[in-house]
Amino acid sequence: MAQRPANVKPPAYLTPSPPVPKPAPAEQKPDALDPTRYGDWERKGVAVDF
Repeated sequence: MAQRPANVKPPAYLTPSPPVPKPAPAEQKPDALDPTRYGDWERKGVAVDF
C-alpha cells in the first residue's frame, strides 16, 4: 500500500477506519436449483434452458 510523505498529515478530526468485516460464506444447498448462466438451470448435472 502507498505511504503518505512525512510532511502530509491527515486531518485531526478523522479517525482511523476500522477494518471492513468479511462477509459470511454463502450456504450451498446440494439439492437446490442454481442458475448457471443466462436463465439456464442445472438439475442432476444437466443444464436446462427455459
